[in-house]
Amino acid sequence: MAIEYLGLSNVNGPLVVLEGVQNAFFDEIVEFTVGGKEQKLGRIVELNEDKAVIQVFEGTENMSLTNTHTRLSGHTMEVAVSPDMLGRTFNGIGEPIDGLGPIISSDKRDVNGLPLNPVQREYPRNYIRTGISAIDGLTTLIRGQKLPIFSGNGLPHDRLAAQIVKQASLGDGAEGEFAVVFGAMGVKHDVAEFFQKTFEESGVSDHVCMFLNLANDPVVERLITPKVALTVAEYLAFECNMHILVILTDMTSFAEAMREVSSSRGEIPSRKGYPGYLYSELATLYERAGIIEGASGSVTQLPILTMPNDDITHPIPDLTGYITEGQIVLDRNLHGQAVYPPISILPSLSRLMKDGIGAGYTREDHQDLANQLFSAYAKVGEARNLASVIGEDELSPIDKKYLKFGRAFEERYIGQGAGENRTIQETLDLGWELLGLLPKEELDRIDTKLIEKYYPQKDGVQS
Repeated sequence: MAIEYLGLSNVNGPLVVLEGVQNAFFDEIVEFTVGGKEQKLGRIVELNEDKAVIQVFEGTENMSLTNTHTRLSGHTMEVAVSPDMLGRTFNGIGEPIDGLGPIISSDKRDVNGLPLNPVQREYPRNYIRTGISAIDGLTTLIRGQKLPIFSGNGLPHDRLAAQIVKQASLGDGAEGEFAVVFGAMGVKHDVAEFFQKTFEESGVSDHVCMFLNLANDPVVERLITPKVALTVAEYLAFECNMHILVILTDMTSFAEAMREVSSSRGEIPSRKGYPGYLYSELATLYERAGIIEGASGSVTQLPILTMPNDDITHPIPDLTGYITEGQIVLDRNLHGQAVYPPISILPSLSRLMKDGIGAGYTREDHQDLANQLFSAYAKVGEARNLASVIGEDELSPIDKKYLKFGRAFEERYIGQGAGENRTIQETLDLGWELLGLLPKEELDRIDTKLIEKYYPQKDGVQS
């Protein structure tokens, strides 16, 4: 028989304190009845003898010390899971908001999940095609990888995320079902509407499961949203044998919600006011990506975060970089030149790329071609720096060719339309076409046999 507690001891921001608690445990879900009619949920975040500190998901509005009845549920936060969740839209704690009724399922999963056993992990292989050349060609996303996108305020990361959801697939000839779990934290109403409208109009909403925590939703809900999204993703991947791409935006909102709640709890702050356990909280989320031995599905993560003041050394991108296997960085200068997507090639990398490309995966020349494009674009930067000092007319002929290559590379390879979906073959062929602007002698990162096979011919003769 459940005990119901009358009244509260304290209310502080999103937190309430309840005294005289018996047999409670950390992370236990608490049910509130406010004023005899309003129902709310909370989670125990701290226990001290008979005193419990509880986070209230829906916020503490209308709650007072005398009008609240509290009941302990005896279980942690759970979400009902079912394949029917694809094509549906939920709020930040997994409640349907699309008007199609609740999910009917007796299968409920703890949203805190379990870390993947390292012994049971399989090494990520194969790639996920996004249709975006700068990603597929140079920072390839591998199934089971966690590859964040580092953006900034005002940059088109939302547009990029929507394009990836529309275009992402397992690649040509790949077997298996593919779906997307999309979790948005602290987004504005117009952004949420943009995502919903884009997915519906492009016809991909039937294989997308959306979790939306809006900017005016309670801050505490933001801490649960990515956990709910990942729990559903794990179910679809490891129980339904699907390949799931999880897109989480914006992880900065998640971290700032942590900072706000930590401050309410009176905890000692660490760097930039964030709690000292920011690293472990981020790792708990990111490490839920991967492939389990014996399962035919996979969970791949593409978290998006906005760097405050475009500072890549800020705690959020800094700690994210430690945990994940690379990063895709958006560049404000390219965005100012109307290049979309404004992906900055040189600081971007995918550490698992080498194991999911090449013969048998994409094409035999992929790795060498990517290395050469990186090298050539680095020399473009050197030529531009020199031109800023002595003037472009004084550059050597080869430096002028690098400038020409750089302009074409940014306009045609990095830049592509928001609705342009390139195959991996088109991306690789375009890379060779652009390398054709440089003399063959400059291609020092590519095997000679590949140059003879793929280097573009001019007037029937290789240039």
